[in-house]
Amino acid sequence: MTTNQNIQLGQIDLSRMRGLLFDVDGTLSDTDDQLVGRLVKIISPFGRLFDETDIRPIARRIVMAMESPGNFVYHLADRMGLDNFLATLFRLKPAKRKKVKIKKGRFLLIPGVREMLMTLQSHFKLAVVSARDVASTLAFLEHFDLSQYFDVIVTGQTCQRTKPFPDPVLHAAESLGLPPEKCVMIGDTVVDIKAGKAAGAQTVAVLCGFGTLREIKRVTPDLILSSTPDLTQVLLKD
Repeated sequence: MTTNQNIQLGQIDLSRMRGLLFDVDGTLSDTDDQLVGRLVKIISPFGRLFDETDIRPIARRIVMAMESPGNFVYHLADRMGLDNFLATLFRLKPAKRKKVKIKKGRFLLIPGVREMLMTLQSHFKLAVVSARDVASTLAFLEHFDLSQYFDVIVTGQTCQRTKPFPDPVLHAAESLGLPPEKCVMIGDTVVDIKAGKAAGAQTVAVLCGFGTLREIKRVTPDLILSSTPDLTQVLLKD
C-alpha cells in the first residue's frame, strides 16, 4: 500500500547515523496488495456494518493476520494494553517454524524503493531486519535482486526472540560493526518502532504499510514519513 498523504513529523540526528535497518513487509514490500484489493471488493457490500468509512484498513488487517499473525496479535494486545503481558509470553522459546512454499509473482515492491537503496548504499551500511522466516525474506529480496544492497540480513529465525524485542536490531547492528545508537530502525508498525527504541536505535516509521498514523504516534518514533523512499530526501537533504 502507498499513502496519498504527504507527512513528515519529527526529526532524527543525522550526525550519528551510520546504519539503516529496514523491515520488509509494508516497508520495502507492498505486502499482498493484490489480495487486499480482492478483499476490499468482497467486504465493500458489508461496509455499513463497520465503523470505519474506509474498508481498505479492515482488509489490510485481515491480510496482516494471515501473513504475520504474531505481528497482528501484538498490535491487538497493544491496543488493549496487554503488550507487556504478551511480551512475557513471547519470552518462551518459539516452536520451530515450518517452511512455507513461496508462490511466484506474489511480491510487490513499493515504488521508488530500488532507487532509494541504490542511492543510500553509498552513504550508509544497510541491513534487513524482518520478522519473516528466512525462506520468504530471501525469496522477496532475490525476486527483485535487492540482496546486493544489504550487508546483513536478519530474519524472524535469526534470534531466539524477534521484534518487538530488541534482539534482532542489536544483532543487525553488531553484524554491521556499529553500536545500535548509530543505527536507525525503519518500519511500518508499532512492533518495528518498539524494537528499535528498546535497542537504543533511532526510529523512522513509514505509513506505506500496516501501521496507521494514530497507532504510530503512540510509540513516538523519531520521525514519521509517508513512504519509505522519502528517506532519500530526508537523509541526504544537504
